[in-house]
Amino acid sequence: MSNAIATDDPARWLETVATADPERVLLETGEGRRLNYGQMAALTRRLAGSLATLDVKPGDRVVAQVEKSAEAIALYLACLQLGATFVPLNTAYTFAELEYFLGDAAPTVAVVRPADRQHVQAIAAACGVKHVETLDDRGGGSLLDITGTAPENSTHDPSTLAALLYTSGTTGRSKGAMLTRANLASNATTLAQAWRFSASDVLLHALPIFHVHGLFVAINTVLASGSSMLFLAKFDADQIVRLLPRATVMMGVPTFYTRLLQHSGLTQDTVRNVRLFVSGSAPLLAETHREFQARTGHAILERYGMSETLMNTSNPHDGRRIPGSVGPALPGIEVRIADPESGAPCNEPDAIGMIEVRGPNVFSGYWRMPEKTAAEFRKDGFFITGDLGKRDAQGYVFIVGRGKDLIITGGYNVYPIEVELEIDALPGVTESAVIGVPHPDFGEGVTAVVVPDKNAPLDEATLRAALEPRLARFKLPKRIVFVAELPRNTMGKVQKSALRERYRDLYN
Repeated sequence: MSNAIATDDPARWLETVATADPERVLLETGEGRRLNYGQMAALTRRLAGSLATLDVKPGDRVVAQVEKSAEAIALYLACLQLGATFVPLNTAYTFAELEYFLGDAAPTVAVVRPADRQHVQAIAAACGVKHVETLDDRGGGSLLDITGTAPENSTHDPSTLAALLYTSGTTGRSKGAMLTRANLASNATTLAQAWRFSASDVLLHALPIFHVHGLFVAINTVLASGSSMLFLAKFDADQIVRLLPRATVMMGVPTFYTRLLQHSGLTQDTVRNVRLFVSGSAPLLAETHREFQARTGHAILERYGMSETLMNTSNPHDGRRIPGSVGPALPGIEVRIADPESGAPCNEPDAIGMIEVRGPNVFSGYWRMPEKTAAEFRKDGFFITGDLGKRDAQGYVFIVGRGKDLIITGGYNVYPIEVELEIDALPGVTESAVIGVPHPDFGEGVTAVVVPDKNAPLDEATLRAALEPRLARFKLPKRIVFVAELPRNTMGKVQKSALRERYRDLYN
Protein backbone atom coordinates (compact mmCIF):
# COMPACT_ATOMS: atom_id res chain seq x y z
CA MET A 1 0.00 0.00 0.00
CA SER A 2 1.34 3.43 -0.97
CA ASN A 3 2.05 5.94 1.77
CA ALA A 4 1.90 8.84 -0.71
CA ILE A 5 -1.24 10.92 -1.20
CA ALA A 6 -3.07 9.82 -4.33
CA THR A 7 -2.37 12.78 -6.61
CA ASP A 8 0.29 13.47 -9.19
CA ASP A 9 -0.12 17.25 -8.86
CA PRO A 10 2.17 18.74 -6.17
CA ALA A 11 -0.22 21.68 -5.78
CA ARG A 12 -2.95 19.30 -4.54
CA TRP A 13 -1.03 17.59 -1.72
CA LEU A 14 -1.65 20.36 0.80
CA GLU A 15 -5.30 20.87 -0.13
CA THR A 16 -6.02 17.14 0.01
CA VAL A 17 -4.96 16.89 3.67
CA ALA A 18 -6.36 20.32 4.55
CA THR A 19 -9.77 19.19 3.34
CA ALA A 20 -9.72 15.76 4.99
CA ASP A 21 -7.95 16.66 8.25
CA PRO A 22 -7.37 20.43 8.58
CA GLU A 23 -6.23 20.21 12.22
CA ARG A 24 -3.33 17.89 11.45
CA VAL A 25 -0.07 19.67 12.34
CA LEU A 26 2.14 20.39 9.36
CA LEU A 27 4.99 22.15 11.12
CA GLU A 28 6.19 23.38 14.48
CA THR A 29 9.03 25.90 14.61
CA GLY A 30 11.89 25.92 17.09
CA GLU A 31 10.13 28.74 18.91
CA GLY A 32 6.97 26.67 19.32
CA ARG A 33 4.79 28.23 16.59
CA ARG A 34 2.45 25.63 15.08
CA LEU A 35 0.69 25.60 11.73
CA ASN A 36 -1.74 22.88 10.79
CA TYR A 37 -2.61 21.86 7.24
CA GLY A 38 -5.73 24.00 7.21
CA GLN A 39 -3.80 27.11 8.28
CA MET A 40 -1.05 26.50 5.74
CA ALA A 41 -3.65 26.06 3.00
CA ALA A 42 -5.22 29.41 3.97
CA LEU A 43 -1.81 31.10 4.05
CA THR A 44 -0.98 29.65 0.64
CA ARG A 45 -4.24 30.90 -0.86
CA ARG A 46 -3.57 34.32 0.66
CA LEU A 47 -0.12 34.57 -0.94
CA ALA A 48 -1.45 33.21 -4.24
CA GLY A 49 -3.94 36.08 -4.16
CA SER A 50 -1.11 38.54 -3.46
CA LEU A 51 0.89 37.26 -6.42
CA ALA A 52 -2.16 37.31 -8.68
CA THR A 53 -2.70 40.97 -7.75
CA LEU A 54 0.89 41.61 -8.85
CA ASP A 55 -0.07 40.15 -12.23
CA VAL A 56 1.76 36.83 -11.80
CA LYS A 57 0.42 34.46 -14.45
CA PRO A 58 1.14 30.81 -15.31
CA GLY A 59 4.72 30.51 -16.52
CA ASP A 60 5.92 33.72 -14.85
CA ARG A 61 8.94 33.47 -12.58
CA VAL A 62 8.89 34.45 -8.91
CA VAL A 63 12.34 34.85 -7.34
CA ALA A 64 12.65 34.34 -3.58
CA GLN A 65 15.68 35.24 -1.48
CA VAL A 66 14.17 35.08 1.99
CA GLU A 67 14.86 33.52 5.37
CA LYS A 68 13.51 30.10 6.21
CA SER A 69 9.93 30.36 7.47
CA ALA A 70 6.43 28.95 7.15
CA GLU A 71 5.63 31.90 4.88
CA ALA A 72 8.51 30.95 2.57
CA ILE A 73 6.98 27.48 2.16
CA ALA A 74 3.60 29.06 1.49
CA LEU A 75 5.17 31.25 -1.20
CA TYR A 76 6.50 28.15 -2.96
CA LEU A 77 3.10 26.46 -2.72
CA ALA A 78 1.35 29.62 -3.93
CA CYS A 79 3.51 29.57 -7.06
CA LEU A 80 2.48 25.95 -7.67
CA GLN A 81 -1.16 26.91 -7.20
CA LEU A 82 -0.90 29.70 -9.80
CA GLY A 83 1.22 27.72 -12.25
CA ALA A 84 4.10 30.16 -11.78
CA THR A 85 7.75 29.13 -11.62
CA PHE A 86 9.40 29.31 -8.20
CA VAL A 87 13.04 30.45 -8.19
CA PRO A 88 14.60 30.02 -4.72
CA LEU A 89 17.97 31.67 -4.17
CA ASN A 90 20.57 31.02 -1.52
CA THR A 91 20.30 33.65 1.20
CA ALA A 92 24.09 33.99 1.16
CA TYR A 93 24.20 35.32 -2.39
CA THR A 94 25.50 38.88 -2.58
CA PHE A 95 23.79 41.75 -4.41
CA ALA A 96 26.33 41.36 -7.20
CA GLU A 97 25.29 37.72 -7.63
CA LEU A 98 21.60 38.58 -7.30
CA GLU A 99 21.83 40.98 -10.23
CA TYR A 100 22.79 38.09 -12.52
CA PHE A 101 19.89 35.92 -11.34
CA LEU A 102 17.31 38.67 -11.76
CA GLY A 103 18.59 39.45 -15.23
CA ASP A 104 18.65 35.81 -16.29
CA ALA A 105 15.38 34.58 -14.74
CA ALA A 106 13.47 37.76 -15.70
CA PRO A 107 10.92 37.34 -12.89
CA THR A 108 7.67 39.26 -12.58
CA VAL A 109 8.19 39.49 -8.81
CA ALA A 110 11.25 39.29 -6.56
CA VAL A 111 10.57 38.56 -2.89
CA VAL A 112 13.42 39.49 -0.53
CA ARG A 113 14.20 40.21 3.10
CA PRO A 114 12.86 43.59 4.33
CA ALA A 115 16.35 44.96 4.98
CA ASP A 116 17.37 44.21 1.38
CA ARG A 117 14.38 45.73 -0.39
CA GLN A 118 15.71 49.19 -1.13
CA HIS A 119 18.97 47.94 -2.57
CA VAL A 120 17.25 45.19 -4.59
CA GLN A 121 14.73 47.66 -6.03
CA ALA A 122 17.56 49.52 -7.76
CA ILE A 123 18.94 46.25 -9.16
CA ALA A 124 15.48 45.04 -10.16
CA ALA A 125 14.68 48.25 -12.03
CA ALA A 126 17.79 47.84 -14.15
CA CYS A 127 16.80 44.22 -14.86
CA GLY A 128 13.20 45.02 -15.80
CA VAL A 129 11.65 43.32 -12.77
CA LYS A 130 8.22 44.85 -12.09
CA HIS A 131 7.78 44.23 -8.37
CA VAL A 132 10.02 43.80 -5.31
CA GLU A 133 8.16 42.64 -2.19
CA THR A 134 9.27 41.28 1.18
CA LEU A 135 8.79 38.38 3.59
CA ASP A 136 10.50 38.03 6.95
CA ASP A 137 10.93 35.06 9.26
CA ARG A 138 8.46 36.37 11.84
CA GLY A 139 5.25 36.17 9.82
CA GLY A 140 5.43 39.62 8.25
CA GLY A 141 6.35 41.39 5.01
CA SER A 142 4.86 43.56 2.30
CA LEU A 143 3.69 40.57 0.25
CA LEU A 144 1.28 39.67 3.05
CA ASP A 145 -0.16 43.19 2.98
CA ILE A 146 -1.36 42.82 -0.61
CA THR A 147 -4.91 41.54 -0.89
CA GLY A 148 -6.25 39.64 -3.86
CA THR A 149 -7.99 36.50 -5.01
CA ALA A 150 -6.27 33.57 -6.67
CA PRO A 151 -7.99 31.63 -9.47
CA GLU A 152 -10.16 28.83 -8.11
CA ASN A 153 -9.32 25.18 -8.80
CA SER A 154 -6.84 25.96 -11.56
CA THR A 155 -5.15 22.98 -13.15
CA HIS A 156 -1.77 22.99 -14.87
CA ASP A 157 -0.15 20.56 -17.26
CA PRO A 158 2.38 18.23 -15.56
CA SER A 159 5.01 19.23 -18.12
CA THR A 160 4.91 22.92 -17.19
CA LEU A 161 7.80 24.50 -15.34
CA ALA A 162 7.43 24.43 -11.54
CA ALA A 163 10.86 25.55 -10.37
CA LEU A 164 14.08 27.01 -11.65
CA LEU A 165 17.10 26.00 -9.57
CA TYR A 166 20.38 27.72 -10.24
CA THR A 167 23.39 25.46 -10.12
CA SER A 168 26.98 26.60 -10.45
CA GLY A 169 28.60 26.48 -13.87
CA THR A 170 32.15 25.73 -14.99
CA THR A 171 32.13 28.85 -17.16
CA GLY A 172 31.61 31.04 -14.10
CA ARG A 173 27.88 31.62 -14.75
CA SER A 174 25.18 29.69 -12.94
CA LYS A 175 22.75 27.59 -14.98
CA GLY A 176 19.02 27.43 -14.27
CA ALA A 177 17.83 23.82 -14.07
CA MET A 178 14.19 23.65 -15.23
CA LEU A 179 12.13 21.27 -13.08
CA THR A 180 8.58 20.44 -14.12
CA ARG A 181 5.56 19.70 -11.98
CA ALA A 182 5.86 16.07 -13.05
CA ASN A 183 9.50 15.97 -11.92
CA LEU A 184 8.56 17.17 -8.44
CA ALA A 185 5.50 14.93 -8.12
CA SER A 186 7.16 11.73 -9.30
CA ASN A 187 10.23 12.11 -7.12
CA ALA A 188 8.36 12.99 -3.92
CA THR A 189 5.91 10.11 -4.27
CA THR A 190 8.78 7.75 -5.08
CA LEU A 191 10.68 8.85 -1.96
CA ALA A 192 7.60 8.68 0.26
CA GLN A 193 7.12 5.08 -0.81
CA ALA A 194 10.79 4.05 -0.78
CA TRP A 195 11.38 5.53 2.69
CA ARG A 196 8.01 4.34 4.09
CA PHE A 197 6.67 7.78 4.97
CA SER A 198 3.19 7.94 6.52
CA ALA A 199 0.95 10.52 8.18
CA SER A 200 2.33 9.52 11.59
CA ASP A 201 5.90 10.57 10.72
CA VAL A 202 7.57 13.65 12.20
CA LEU A 203 10.55 14.94 10.21
CA LEU A 204 13.27 16.89 12.01
CA HIS A 205 14.02 19.62 9.45
CA ALA A 206 17.12 21.78 10.00
CA LEU A 207 18.10 22.23 6.34
CA PRO A 208 17.91 25.43 4.28
CA ILE A 209 14.95 25.51 1.90
CA PHE A 210 16.49 27.13 -1.16
CA HIS A 211 17.78 23.94 -2.76
CA VAL A 212 16.73 20.40 -3.63
CA HIS A 213 17.48 18.74 -0.29
CA GLY A 214 15.57 20.98 2.10
CA LEU A 215 12.72 21.89 -0.23
CA PHE A 216 12.00 19.09 -2.67
CA VAL A 217 13.36 16.06 -0.81
CA ALA A 218 12.27 17.05 2.70
CA ILE A 219 9.20 19.28 2.39
CA ASN A 220 7.72 17.69 -0.73
CA THR A 221 8.02 14.22 0.80
CA VAL A 222 6.25 15.46 3.94
CA LEU A 223 3.45 17.00 1.89
CA ALA A 224 3.13 13.96 -0.36
CA SER A 225 2.66 11.73 2.70
CA GLY A 226 0.64 14.08 4.90
CA SER A 227 3.23 13.96 7.68
CA SER A 228 4.62 16.67 9.99
CA MET A 229 7.84 18.60 10.60
CA LEU A 230 9.81 20.05 13.46
CA PHE A 231 10.91 23.06 11.44
CA LEU A 232 14.14 24.64 12.67
CA ALA A 233 15.74 27.84 11.36
CA LYS A 234 19.16 26.18 11.18
CA PHE A 235 21.20 23.31 12.54
CA ASP A 236 22.01 23.63 16.22
CA ALA A 237 23.32 20.46 17.85
CA ASP A 238 21.86 21.27 21.28
CA GLN A 239 18.43 21.91 19.80
CA ILE A 240 18.59 18.81 17.61
CA VAL A 241 19.48 16.57 20.55
CA ARG A 242 16.64 18.08 22.58
CA LEU A 243 14.08 17.46 19.82
CA LEU A 244 15.23 14.06 18.52
CA PRO A 245 12.98 12.15 20.97
CA ARG A 246 9.97 13.77 19.26
CA ALA A 247 11.08 12.89 15.72
CA THR A 248 10.73 9.75 13.62
CA VAL A 249 12.91 10.86 10.69
CA MET A 250 15.86 13.22 10.31
CA MET A 251 17.40 14.44 7.06
CA GLY A 252 20.77 16.13 7.01
CA VAL A 253 24.09 16.73 5.31
CA PRO A 254 27.19 14.84 6.54
CA THR A 255 28.24 17.86 8.61
CA PHE A 256 25.09 17.42 10.75
CA TYR A 257 26.13 13.89 11.65
CA THR A 258 29.77 14.69 12.37
CA ARG A 259 28.66 17.46 14.73
CA LEU A 260 26.08 15.26 16.45
CA LEU A 261 28.79 12.68 17.07
CA GLN A 262 30.69 15.38 18.97
CA HIS A 263 27.68 15.94 21.25
CA SER A 264 27.54 13.99 24.51
CA GLY A 265 23.74 14.01 24.39
CA LEU A 266 23.56 11.74 21.34
CA THR A 267 22.64 8.35 22.82
CA GLN A 268 20.49 5.38 21.91
CA ASP A 269 17.85 6.71 24.29
CA THR A 270 17.83 10.09 22.53
CA VAL A 271 17.01 8.43 19.19
CA ARG A 272 14.59 5.87 20.61
CA ASN A 273 11.67 7.07 18.47
CA VAL A 274 13.62 7.73 15.27
CA ARG A 275 13.14 5.14 12.55
CA LEU A 276 15.29 6.71 9.82
CA PHE A 277 18.33 8.97 9.44
CA VAL A 278 19.00 10.20 5.88
CA SER A 279 22.15 11.89 4.59
CA GLY A 280 22.81 13.61 1.29
CA SER A 281 24.12 16.65 -0.62
CA ALA A 282 27.72 15.54 -0.05
CA PRO A 283 29.60 12.26 0.40
CA LEU A 284 29.24 10.70 3.85
CA LEU A 285 32.49 9.23 5.06
CA ALA A 286 32.27 5.50 5.72
CA GLU A 287 33.93 6.18 9.07
CA THR A 288 31.08 8.55 10.03
CA HIS A 289 28.54 5.92 8.99
CA ARG A 290 30.14 3.25 11.14
CA GLU A 291 30.68 5.54 14.15
CA PHE A 292 27.08 6.74 14.07
CA GLN A 293 25.76 3.20 13.89
CA ALA A 294 27.94 2.11 16.80
CA ARG A 295 26.76 5.06 18.88
CA THR A 296 23.03 5.02 18.08
CA GLY A 297 22.22 1.63 16.59
CA HIS A 298 21.10 3.36 13.36
CA ALA A 299 22.68 2.88 9.94
CA ILE A 300 22.39 6.22 8.13
CA LEU A 301 20.62 5.94 4.77
CA GLU A 302 22.70 7.68 2.12
CA ARG A 303 21.19 8.67 -1.21
CA TYR A 304 22.31 10.49 -4.34
CA GLY A 305 20.76 13.30 -6.31
CA MET A 306 21.38 16.68 -7.85
CA SER A 307 19.55 19.85 -8.86
CA GLU A 308 18.95 18.56 -12.39
CA THR A 309 17.54 15.18 -11.43
CA LEU A 310 16.30 15.35 -7.84
CA MET A 311 16.96 11.93 -6.25
CA ASN A 312 18.40 9.10 -8.36
CA THR A 313 19.50 6.36 -5.96
CA SER A 314 19.00 5.37 -2.35
CA ASN A 315 20.18 2.76 0.06
CA PRO A 316 17.16 0.65 0.99
CA HIS A 317 14.79 1.33 3.85
CA ASP A 318 14.59 -2.42 4.42
CA GLY A 319 17.84 -4.11 3.61
CA ARG A 320 21.56 -3.57 3.73
CA ARG A 321 22.88 0.01 3.79
CA ILE A 322 26.47 -0.05 2.64
CA PRO A 323 28.88 2.57 4.03
CA GLY A 324 30.34 4.57 1.15
CA SER A 325 27.53 3.63 -1.25
CA VAL A 326 24.53 5.71 -2.33
CA GLY A 327 22.52 2.56 -2.99
CA PRO A 328 20.70 1.20 -6.04
CA ALA A 329 18.56 3.21 -8.45
CA LEU A 330 15.19 4.29 -7.09
CA PRO A 331 12.09 2.62 -8.61
CA GLY A 332 11.24 3.93 -12.06
CA ILE A 333 14.67 5.53 -12.51
CA GLU A 334 17.43 4.16 -14.74
CA VAL A 335 21.04 4.66 -13.70
CA ARG A 336 23.93 3.45 -15.81
CA ILE A 337 27.70 3.69 -15.81
CA ALA A 338 29.00 4.77 -19.22
CA ASP A 339 32.19 5.56 -21.04
CA PRO A 340 32.59 9.34 -20.54
CA GLU A 341 33.42 9.97 -24.21
CA SER A 342 31.28 7.56 -26.22
CA GLY A 343 28.44 6.99 -23.80
CA ALA A 344 28.74 3.23 -24.31
CA PRO A 345 27.39 1.43 -21.21
CA CYS A 346 29.94 -0.19 -18.88
CA ASN A 347 28.08 -3.33 -17.90
CA GLU A 348 30.84 -5.06 -15.95
CA PRO A 349 30.46 -4.82 -12.14
CA ASP A 350 32.78 -2.23 -10.54
CA ALA A 351 33.73 -0.67 -13.89
CA ILE A 352 34.33 3.05 -13.36
CA GLY A 353 32.67 5.51 -15.70
CA MET A 354 30.27 8.42 -15.96
CA ILE A 355 27.02 8.17 -14.00
CA GLU A 356 24.09 8.78 -16.35
CA VAL A 357 20.41 8.95 -15.44
CA ARG A 358 17.05 8.64 -17.21
CA GLY A 359 13.57 8.83 -15.72
CA PRO A 360 10.59 11.01 -14.77
CA ASN A 361 12.79 12.82 -12.25
CA VAL A 362 15.17 14.27 -14.84
CA PHE A 363 14.81 17.98 -15.61
CA SER A 364 13.74 19.37 -18.97
CA GLY A 365 16.93 21.34 -19.59
CA TYR A 366 18.84 24.50 -18.71
CA TRP A 367 17.01 27.82 -18.81
CA ARG A 368 17.78 29.71 -22.01
CA MET A 369 20.72 27.39 -22.77
CA PRO A 370 19.58 25.01 -25.54
CA GLU A 371 23.12 24.20 -26.66
CA LYS A 372 24.23 23.39 -23.12
CA THR A 373 21.12 21.26 -22.64
CA ALA A 374 21.79 19.30 -25.83
CA ALA A 375 25.40 18.70 -24.82
CA GLU A 376 24.41 17.20 -21.44
CA PHE A 377 22.02 14.54 -22.82
CA ARG A 378 22.82 11.38 -24.75
CA LYS A 379 20.76 10.66 -27.85
CA ASP A 380 18.81 7.98 -25.96
CA GLY A 381 17.70 10.49 -23.31
CA PHE A 382 20.21 9.74 -20.53
CA PHE A 383 21.45 12.80 -18.64
CA ILE A 384 25.21 13.02 -18.12
CA THR A 385 25.64 13.85 -14.42
CA GLY A 386 29.34 14.75 -14.49
CA ASP A 387 29.96 12.36 -11.58
CA LEU A 388 32.22 9.36 -11.94
CA GLY A 389 31.12 6.16 -10.27
CA LYS A 390 30.81 2.41 -10.32
CA ARG A 391 28.10 -0.15 -9.59
CA ASP A 392 28.66 -3.46 -7.86
CA ALA A 393 27.09 -6.80 -8.74
CA GLN A 394 24.12 -6.08 -6.43
CA GLY A 395 23.38 -2.77 -8.16
CA TYR A 396 24.71 -0.50 -5.42
CA VAL A 397 26.26 2.69 -6.83
CA PHE A 398 29.49 4.16 -5.48
CA ILE A 399 30.59 7.69 -6.42
CA VAL A 400 34.34 7.71 -6.89
CA GLY A 401 35.01 11.20 -8.19
CA ARG A 402 33.56 14.27 -9.82
CA GLY A 403 34.16 15.85 -13.14
CA LYS A 404 34.93 19.53 -13.55
CA ASP A 405 36.58 19.84 -10.12
CA LEU A 406 33.32 20.47 -8.29
CA ILE A 407 33.78 21.17 -4.57
CA ILE A 408 31.04 20.13 -2.13
CA THR A 409 31.43 21.95 1.17
CA GLY A 410 28.88 21.51 3.95
CA GLY A 411 26.37 20.26 1.38
CA TYR A 412 26.79 23.23 -0.98
CA ASN A 413 28.23 23.02 -4.49
CA VAL A 414 31.11 25.34 -5.39
CA TYR A 415 32.73 25.39 -8.81
CA PRO A 416 36.32 26.67 -8.57
CA ILE A 417 36.04 28.91 -11.63
CA GLU A 418 33.51 31.14 -9.84
CA VAL A 419 35.94 31.81 -6.99
CA GLU A 420 38.99 32.02 -9.26
CA LEU A 421 37.42 34.73 -11.41
CA GLU A 422 36.86 36.90 -8.34
CA ILE A 423 40.35 36.29 -6.92
CA ASP A 424 42.09 36.94 -10.25
CA ALA A 425 40.28 40.29 -10.56
CA LEU A 426 41.83 41.57 -7.31
CA PRO A 427 44.84 43.91 -7.37
CA GLY A 428 48.14 42.17 -6.79
CA VAL A 429 46.99 38.71 -7.94
CA THR A 430 48.71 37.12 -10.93
CA GLU A 431 46.63 33.93 -10.98
CA SER A 432 44.91 31.44 -8.70
CA ALA A 433 43.71 27.87 -8.46
CA VAL A 434 40.83 26.90 -6.18
CA ILE A 435 40.57 23.33 -4.92
CA GLY A 436 38.66 21.29 -2.39
CA VAL A 437 40.65 19.38 0.21
CA PRO A 438 39.43 17.18 3.09
CA HIS A 439 37.88 19.12 5.95
CA PRO A 440 36.79 17.41 9.21
CA ASP A 441 33.59 19.45 9.52
CA PHE A 442 32.54 20.47 6.00
CA GLY A 443 33.65 17.42 4.03
CA GLU A 444 35.72 19.61 1.74
CA GLY A 445 37.22 23.01 2.46
CA VAL A 446 37.32 25.62 -0.31
CA THR A 447 41.02 26.42 -0.59
CA ALA A 448 42.69 29.04 -2.77
CA VAL A 449 46.26 28.74 -4.01
CA VAL A 450 47.36 32.20 -5.17
CA VAL A 451 50.35 33.45 -7.14
CA PRO A 452 50.87 37.09 -6.11
CA ASP A 453 52.36 39.83 -8.23
CA LYS A 454 56.02 40.04 -7.27
CA ASN A 455 55.70 43.74 -6.61
CA ALA A 456 52.48 43.57 -4.60
CA PRO A 457 52.73 42.00 -1.15
CA LEU A 458 49.49 40.22 -0.22
CA ASP A 459 48.21 38.54 2.92
CA GLU A 460 45.40 36.08 3.56
CA ALA A 461 43.21 38.39 5.65
CA THR A 462 43.26 41.21 3.09
CA LEU A 463 42.34 38.95 0.19
CA ARG A 464 39.53 37.27 2.11
CA ALA A 465 38.10 40.63 3.16
CA ALA A 466 38.10 41.76 -0.46
CA LEU A 467 36.17 38.64 -1.49
CA GLU A 468 33.48 38.83 1.20
CA PRO A 469 31.17 41.29 -0.65
CA ARG A 470 31.63 39.41 -3.94
CA LEU A 471 30.96 35.80 -2.96
CA ALA A 472 28.40 33.90 -0.94
CA ARG A 473 29.87 32.89 2.40
CA PHE A 474 30.00 29.18 1.57
CA LYS A 475 32.13 29.96 -1.49
CA LEU A 476 34.71 31.96 0.43
CA PRO A 477 38.06 30.17 0.76
CA LYS A 478 38.57 28.84 4.26
CA ARG A 479 42.31 29.19 3.65
CA ILE A 480 44.39 31.12 1.12
CA VAL A 481 47.96 30.00 0.56
CA PHE A 482 50.59 31.76 -1.54
CA VAL A 483 53.00 30.12 -3.96
CA ALA A 484 55.58 31.34 -6.47
CA GLU A 485 53.98 29.36 -9.31
CA LEU A 486 51.26 26.79 -9.95
CA PRO A 487 52.19 23.24 -11.02
CA ARG A 488 51.48 22.61 -14.72
CA ASN A 489 51.67 19.67 -17.10
CA THR A 490 53.41 19.74 -20.48
CA MET A 491 50.31 21.29 -22.06
CA GLY A 492 50.38 24.15 -19.57
CA LYS A 493 47.26 23.02 -17.69
CA VAL A 494 47.27 23.59 -13.94
CA GLN A 495 47.55 20.25 -12.16
CA LYS A 496 44.93 20.60 -9.47
CA SER A 497 45.37 16.98 -8.48
CA ALA A 498 48.93 17.84 -7.41
CA LEU A 499 47.66 20.79 -5.39
CA ARG A 500 45.01 18.66 -3.69
CA GLU A 501 47.68 16.17 -2.72
CA ARG A 502 50.02 18.90 -1.49
CA TYR A 503 47.41 20.48 0.78
CA ARG A 504 45.39 17.41 1.71
CA ASP A 505 46.32 17.77 5.41
CA LEU A 506 45.81 21.54 5.60
CA TYR A 507 42.77 21.28 7.90
CA ASN A 508 43.95 18.37 10.03
